[in-house]
Amino acid sequence: MSADNTIHGQWSSRLAFVLAATGSAVGLGNIWRFPYLAGENGGGAFVVVYLACVLLVGLPLMSAEILLGRRGRRNPMDAMRSLALAERRTPWWGGVGLMGILAGLLILAFYSVVAGWLLFYLYRSVSGWAAVGTAGLDRLFSSLLSSPLWLVGTHTLFMVLTVTVVAMGVQGGLERSVKILMPTLLFMLLLLFGYAVGTPGFGEGVRYLLVPDFGVLAERPALLLEALSQAFFSLSIGMGALMAYGAYLPKHASVFRMACWVTGLDTLVALLAGLAIMPLLFSYGLEPAQGTGLVFKTLPLAFGEMPGGRLWAIVFFLLLIIAAWTSAISLMEPATAWLIENRRFSRPLAALTAGGVAWVLGVGCALSLNVWQEYKLFDKNLFELLDYLTAKIMLPIGGVLIGCFAGWVIARRLTLAELHVPDGMLYRAWLFAVRYLAPAAVLVVFLDAFGIIGFSG
Repeated sequence: MSADNTIHGQWSSRLAFVLAATGSAVGLGNIWRFPYLAGENGGGAFVVVYLACVLLVGLPLMSAEILLGRRGRRNPMDAMRSLALAERRTPWWGGVGLMGILAGLLILAFYSVVAGWLLFYLYRSVSGWAAVGTAGLDRLFSSLLSSPLWLVGTHTLFMVLTVTVVAMGVQGGLERSVKILMPTLLFMLLLLFGYAVGTPGFGEGVRYLLVPDFGVLAERPALLLEALSQAFFSLSIGMGALMAYGAYLPKHASVFRMACWVTGLDTLVALLAGLAIMPLLFSYGLEPAQGTGLVFKTLPLAFGEMPGGRLWAIVFFLLLIIAAWTSAISLMEPATAWLIENRRFSRPLAALTAGGVAWVLGVGCALSLNVWQEYKLFDKNLFELLDYLTAKIMLPIGGVLIGCFAGWVIARRLTLAELHVPDGMLYRAWLFAVRYLAPAAVLVVFLDAFGIIGFSG
């Protein structure tokens, strides 16, 4: 295997990479989590802080992770190990890549269960809502969580869809799927945004989301950490997906320019989702600060009131499913690549194996919400435990170490060559961000998550 190629092939073009990496980054975090976090944290002030975090922290770390993947040309673990050895450093740096691979599988396990909820709500949107009003929607969601058959069945269906795409290879599966799914996602999001423009609450929704009231910062200092955390995890940093996708990036492409495109599109999707959802809430007298229940307990109320609500509900839940699917594909790819490169598995067998591990863990997550709900570790069921372990521990640590590795271990001439930027102010700003700013920011999130600094308290 040469330094310019992988045994998996390459993206056929820079556009293919941008669509794939954007598909990895765009997920439920953009269309579900971003609007409800903005609603909980005062709207515009949260958005401004979020955009600053994306620019100052998210973009540098994303470009660093893609850089390492393209330079190493292998799965995340072996890429970081070989790069460390080339710089005469300890091969234990490969452990950072391994942690990303494992984090991807753990996230995929419970992420697939949540995607299964979306499949259920799509089914109910097509068949018509049996529940009317807030109490009815609460009962509908509770009945879903209490049904092992529905949770395991929809989780299994979603995993089959994901394994099928990954098994087909880089160009035949990953690239072909994102060339269809990402334009479809953007089209459906624009449809929803177009509908929102015509609603009576559009102006109020836009003002709420885009006009900042910085007095909220004094009332909710935790807003800073919420925005920083959202910037991180919405960009898929630290879970090996961007490094794996970067390994298939053609040599002539500028890593920094590609990262700018992906970050920009990811942020655009989040803003469009907010601008499509907030006007609906204001138009139908619903509160924006609804928390995690925004999608499952609040928006269906709006769909039930609006003309053609069933159609718009179908469009919305299809949009969420596509976003979840493109992210799930990227979560499985690092483990699949590792099995192919280190165990000589065929791609279909590797995808089936990686998917099988995630499926088994996902079944456990589904059952932990009902029949196994009394079994807990650290006062958390399996679903909650995997969510906490990945989001609060593995990804922040991975983000810190990726920034340190790219900024301190890899030689300056190599990072310049991969980024394709001049050795000037832009490069120095990037180097400062990955060496100091991004690791410090992730460390603050990590320490706060454990209550060590208590900033959000």
